[in-house]
Amino acid sequence: MTVTLFATILTLGSIANTLLTEAIKKMYANDNKQYSANVVALAAALIIGGLGTAAVYMLMGLPWTINNIICLLIMVVAVWVASMIGYDKVIQLAKQIESITPAVKENNEDNKQ
Repeated sequence: MTVTLFATILTLGSIANTLLTEAIKKMYANDNKQYSANVVALAAALIIGGLGTAAVYMLMGLPWTINNIICLLIMVVAVWVASMIGYDKVIQLAKQIESITPAVKENNEDNKQ
């Protein structure tokens, strides 16, 4: 597995895992059930990271060597960590932009008058 292929699978896997994790968390929240966000993210990473990487191996005809199997396991952990870090940071950034935006709009309206 090349570094480029690893980075590509990691990027796509973490995006998909974040979306799936948030969907599962909203489903549990709507049903008023208790859950651990990290466990939900790990379970989704096992499915998306593991099966996604295995699918890429099969579709690209990559051999199932020890190094590629180790990369598959590392991919599961990397997708898990990237998805947990990514969503929280994106939401934090969106809230910061939202808090700044009204002030910018008010300044623009004041300048027009």
